[in-house]
Amino acid sequence: MKHFSTLTILLGLFIAGDSLAQARVEQGNLVFDGIPGSPGDAARLNRWLESRSASLLDWQADGALLIATRFGNVAQLHRVRAPLGMREQLTWSSEPLGGAWAHPSDANLVLVGRDHSGDENLQFWLHDMASGQERLLTDGKALNGTPVFSRDGRRIAWFSTLRDGASYDIFIRDLDAAATPRLLVAGKSEALYVQDWSPDNQRIAFIRYRSITDSELVMADVNSGAQTRIEPATEAAPEPKRRARGAKVVPAAVAGRASVRQARFSGDGRGIYFLTDRGGEFVELHYRDLYTQAEKSLTPESRWDVERFTLGADGRYVAYTQNEAGVDRLVVYDNNTHSNVLLPALPAGGVISAIAFDRAGRQLALSLETAQSPRDVYVYALSDAAPVLTRWTQGEIGPIDARQLVNAQRVEFTTWDNTASGLRALSAFVYRPTAPGPHPVLIDIHDGPEAQYRPAWDPFAQYLVNELGYAVVAPNVRGSSGYGRSFLRLDDGQLREDAVRDIGSLLVWIGLQGDMDRSRIVVMGAGYGGYMALAALTHYSDRLAGGIDMAGISGFQSFLTNTAAYRRDLLRAEYGDERNPETRRFLQDISPLNSSAAIRKPLLIVQGLNDPRVPVSESEQMMRGLRARGGEAWYLAAKDEGHGFRRKSNRDAWLATVAQFLTRLGPK
Repeated sequence: MKHFSTLTILLGLFIAGDSLAQARVEQGNLVFDGIPGSPGDAARLNRWLESRSASLLDWQADGALLIATRFGNVAQLHRVRAPLGMREQLTWSSEPLGGAWAHPSDANLVLVGRDHSGDENLQFWLHDMASGQERLLTDGKALNGTPVFSRDGRRIAWFSTLRDGASYDIFIRDLDAAATPRLLVAGKSEALYVQDWSPDNQRIAFIRYRSITDSELVMADVNSGAQTRIEPATEAAPEPKRRARGAKVVPAAVAGRASVRQARFSGDGRGIYFLTDRGGEFVELHYRDLYTQAEKSLTPESRWDVERFTLGADGRYVAYTQNEAGVDRLVVYDNNTHSNVLLPALPAGGVISAIAFDRAGRQLALSLETAQSPRDVYVYALSDAAPVLTRWTQGEIGPIDARQLVNAQRVEFTTWDNTASGLRALSAFVYRPTAPGPHPVLIDIHDGPEAQYRPAWDPFAQYLVNELGYAVVAPNVRGSSGYGRSFLRLDDGQLREDAVRDIGSLLVWIGLQGDMDRSRIVVMGAGYGGYMALAALTHYSDRLAGGIDMAGISGFQSFLTNTAAYRRDLLRAEYGDERNPETRRFLQDISPLNSSAAIRKPLLIVQGLNDPRVPVSESEQMMRGLRARGGEAWYLAAKDEGHGFRRKSNRDAWLATVAQFLTRLGPK
């Protein structure tokens, strides 16, 4: 497949000039529709997009680390045998790596995951490092995920939609070539996520997931399929009601539905560790004895969520990360001394995306990135003596001066409603140019809706600040994770537009900043953030200069009808069930497509044509609706992408188009 550089594509558009204002041009797998004018200095942008990161995947049985990193157009599987050692490339596929899981005892075998052109139907191959050959273990068509090796390495368990294309079921299969999958647990309207095998290989722990605030931990017998719920059930919380204009919002009771996020059997198999928000506002790390049913929290009364944890094989160490206002803190607990281990400090302001113990349980690897440094892998060596921190990979920022990189500043702004202590305060991260303002502003809204903007490595934000002079403001509006269960529910169902009103409050805050130009504000988002960008344009078009929507929801009813079948019931738990007449009327009322006449500013729409989450019809109906009313709508689509652009050539082209769009808007 031939790849076209960003510069080649955009220079072609430049040669054609403004005559392309409503033309459709295809370059390779990219479609440019109605994108006019000069691409600007694409070569200067490309310098900022050449950075490279390393992401932790797993430890091998021989002590080497598996990492994902990009050399070329997509991320591939690599092995690193020693600190700052050579990265040995192990896969060479044209498709991006979707994950890798090391065999528990055979360092020659790795389970590799990939989908096709962004369709998210992940397939698993057993990769033999000696021969470089891969053997497909799944059917090649269904959605598959959460694979876990049995402790003896003979089998894997995972979820799949193999049975009917819509239900999440749990399957088991041997690694032998002649083996076939065996259905263990049949799913219904919820998702089933495999977590762990018991040490005796006789039980599997899995999560039955209905929504981010409603899930349960279950154990299944591998032979009979008999299921036992591990943690106790809780009383259902009332669904949030639509807020009348001017009425005070009362959050759902804390003592309602609970969630379970992750689970692992203890080394002796007697108990299980898991993350849950049951009994409190925040996610805590719990341990439950499976014989006595005694349970305790290892992080009681925490004011922040525990994001992830991992266990050493012998059970001595438990490591976890806490998300403290968007920045991670790593904790290692020693079960022998019943105390936390004093660790050498990591770079400040970091976001940790993965942690894993080696097979002996004495080395803890992690992926860490900051707003000013790409993701890299570090390892703590633990012993009775002082722990030692070693860097295993060295990412590259590309051909730019590191002294130009700005940090992300956490700020708070008040919104429109009250809490018990006064006006509600929301947080945002701000990247500010060092030159005096006032600067144009890009509001960057995260996907989700239950995600959270965190100050991770973002070279495009650095480009906007340093080269285009934009201030980038990334808010965490109500409904974002990381701020407690009640906050997470504040935009559920018919409270949906309350989060859009938070953007209105953010516009007020921006207008009060002396270094920001309130006449040049653009709103941008991807996925659910794309919906938020569209909704903000329908409400605040007079206060915005334009909008950028990547795979955003334009009509909730059409979105719920056309999204992948295996996602539909899970999405109804968040947005509401469109089959209910009252809910359907509400969803139609808040759909940006039905208010698109209010969008009076230019809009850039970006879409992967294989997106199973937000189907292409959502973007194309918005594009057609705006153009039918004489509005300006740019449209960029990729034939080989899904929900987001993972190929570097495509991502470079989309970011160059964003830069072109922002430059073209110019001063008011």
